[in-house]
Amino acid sequence: MQITLDREFVRAVARAADRPAVPLAARPDQEPAGVPHRGLARRVRTLLAAYRSPDSTLHGSDRAVAAAMTHLTALRAVQTPSGLFAGGDNVQSPPDSAFTVNDVCDAHVIAVSAGPELREAAAVLAEIAGAASESLRTGGVHTPNHRWELCAALARLHRSFPDDRLLDRIDAWLAEGVDIDAEGLYSERSANYAAHVSNPSLLLLADVLDRTDLLDAVERNLATTLDLIRPDGTVETVHSRRQDQNGPFPLAPFLPHYRLLAIRTGRGDFSRAARLAAADGIDDPDLLAETLLTPDLCRVLPAPAAETLRRERYLTTARLAVRASATAHTVVYGGSDVPGHRRIRSGLACNPTFLRLFAGDAVLDAVRLSRGFFDLGPFRAAAVQQLADNRYRLTETLTAAYYQPLPPDLRRDDGAYRMADEGRFSAAMAFPDRPRDEVSHTTRVEVDLRDDGADLRIDISGPRVPWSLELTFRPGGVPDGAVPIGDGRWCLTSGPMTYRVGDDEIRVEAVVEAGEPLAGPDRSDVLRYDPGQDHTVVGGTDATTGNRVHLGGLAPHTLTVALRARRTAPVA
Repeated sequence: MQITLDREFVRAVARAADRPAVPLAARPDQEPAGVPHRGLARRVRTLLAAYRSPDSTLHGSDRAVAAAMTHLTALRAVQTPSGLFAGGDNVQSPPDSAFTVNDVCDAHVIAVSAGPELREAAAVLAEIAGAASESLRTGGVHTPNHRWELCAALARLHRSFPDDRLLDRIDAWLAEGVDIDAEGLYSERSANYAAHVSNPSLLLLADVLDRTDLLDAVERNLATTLDLIRPDGTVETVHSRRQDQNGPFPLAPFLPHYRLLAIRTGRGDFSRAARLAAADGIDDPDLLAETLLTPDLCRVLPAPAAETLRRERYLTTARLAVRASATAHTVVYGGSDVPGHRRIRSGLACNPTFLRLFAGDAVLDAVRLSRGFFDLGPFRAAAVQQLADNRYRLTETLTAAYYQPLPPDLRRDDGAYRMADEGRFSAAMAFPDRPRDEVSHTTRVEVDLRDDGADLRIDISGPRVPWSLELTFRPGGVPDGAVPIGDGRWCLTSGPMTYRVGDDEIRVEAVVEAGEPLAGPDRSDVLRYDPGQDHTVVGGTDATTGNRVHLGGLAPHTLTVALRARRTAPVA
């Protein structure tokens, strides 16, 4: 059967590789000072791929090979006696070195396939890989995705330099089970690590080990990611447990995975996602090597399936709901790890944003709720209940305590009691041994998702404390109907406001059902975002930027907030 190649894709991939490779080849003897080991290996891989690709301007170029050899010399110089690489904040790190060895092994395959002309490069690459092999085989990890990156490096080593001990080590890691949940999310719930580590690693392992179950895991993750693609071409990250939870993540890094599985399975929805991932052009220099190593990527995509609107999805494991229509794309989130762990920590989902709304160019990037309760930070739902289709209740109850004297049998004459953390404060007071008087505060937010936005009902009960609802709009418009209070902030008290960008708008209207009137623009002590003491104690913040509209008051309060999207020319 004749295979039809996507010539436009192949040429675009070659151009993307040429952009960094051509300047390097123009100065083949220039030392790559200050380039980390992962960057050195990645450059070698790209230079050799450009040399091998008929569509690259460096095809057959001796200068490309010379530049690759210069970088290999620099790479060997940062390889320690253990075979691991120096550099970075993770010292003697097997997983960090695995990223580099993965590229080294790919470059070795490309060099060997070229024959005698790249024999010297292949020999140096083999030497570097061999020196790292034992440390990677016996080394450990410290994040979930590291297991699969390390396994991929071991599989690549075995592919080029067969060794059953490498396979045994891979089996030991894989025997733990791939950390993908029932909804198709990896345990870190990170678009970044799914795109750059878990998915490519599992695809490689599936190929080398002939493990269809690993291929199935990737397909499940990609299928779930389809529902997380936002109208601006990024992937939702509010539920992530890693660094990407506080910023947008582009769809482009998912391109090779959607493309490969669309071609191999015929899935039209994956084909649509692959086209969307490449819609702004291909700018990834690593793709050229991938097309040489996996030629299926170069085949023509199957016909894309049309996007289905309306579309709804509730990810129970992340407590994240999405509803998309031709008018609005709305996200509701209540899956923070902070209520359970009582701390802000790397590796936890900490983002306090509980709602987003896209209406074309008018975007409400974040809705957050601050409370002045013992400086414990903004509302992060501890529980989510699905009340009906597209209707959810998010709930959080905070407690703080005042402590009574220690029982007589636990008192010490020297007054030296053990340091203890009581959830918001640490002191040498043996908190767990003391009777406590608790103060509690409960926030409930009911969200009814609609085709044109959302209705919120917010109930704040407990003691009289200040609260502030912050709506952060993406720059580009001005809140019409709200009162400016400085520093890119506005106050909403009575009457509706509209945030308009071009022909698109989001209308906001709040009604107090119980409690005092909303605070006016003179109440700066109320109308502010408070990140909580976990951030402020070290002078930090997780505050948003953009055009921020506040409405607030003194609890207890019950109010409704209607969010309505309007687009002059909705997407068909």
